[in-house]
Amino acid sequence: MKQFIFLALWLGTAGAAFGQRQLAELWETKDLPTPESVLYSPSNNLLYVSLIDGEAMGKDGKGGVAVLNMDGTVKTKDWVTGMDAPKGLAIYKDMLYVADITSVSVVDIITGNEVNKIEFPGAVMLNDVTVDDNGVVYVSDTRAGKIYQMRNNRPSVFLENTPSVNGLKYTNGHLHALVGPELWKIDGDGKSTIIAKGFELGGDGLEPLKDGEFLVTCWGGLVYHVKADGTFDKLMDVRGQMNTADLGFHPETNTVYIPTFNNNSVKAYQLK
Repeated sequence: MKQFIFLALWLGTAGAAFGQRQLAELWETKDLPTPESVLYSPSNNLLYVSLIDGEAMGKDGKGGVAVLNMDGTVKTKDWVTGMDAPKGLAIYKDMLYVADITSVSVVDIITGNEVNKIEFPGAVMLNDVTVDDNGVVYVSDTRAGKIYQMRNNRPSVFLENTPSVNGLKYTNGHLHALVGPELWKIDGDGKSTIIAKGFELGGDGLEPLKDGEFLVTCWGGLVYHVKADGTFDKLMDVRGQMNTADLGFHPETNTVYIPTFNNNSVKAYQLK
């Protein structure tokens, strides 16, 4: 009997050590109207949340950006107002870049003032934003199947033929993009390599982990952990219960922040 108990305990420990990673819910912040993206800001230890508050393509001036503390309490619900349907977020040198249908707004995170708004000619639905080490901004256009590049507030098409492109993240010297059911690595010349494929429902949010790994969300209610070799595990399947939009991540505590879109909340999870 003792040997059996020891074996059972060993197997349980081994399963936790060698099995796939898991998400454990920590908290939920409610009454956030249609949150699409969450971004962790290391400079001030705050979470920025884009709020569509209406139709995803509606130019109605109802959207904005809220600010949460790291424990999920609301610091400022109406930090920025008057936007249309803001989605992806990125920060570079105290400037928050916000994709908003056919334009990108630039907000000073010190003052909360919108200091610029750049229209993207030909854009249909700008979705996610990321910035490289030199301040070059990349923006996905999901409906047009394009990735834009913006230098000195001047947008241009960087890459075409990227159907249903959504989540973007610049890391380790490359742009990474969720292109439909695939994860691409793209160099400075626009040459792409598929590093993972097969995400159900198409990718939405993208966050890098250590050692070439990623977290991927699919809007319909899926979360994946992508390993460095391109294989992946499904960490969450909440289809029919809530959406899992453009996630944020706090690397020091392995905390994942997921906007639930139609459920009007942000949920935090511990990645184990």
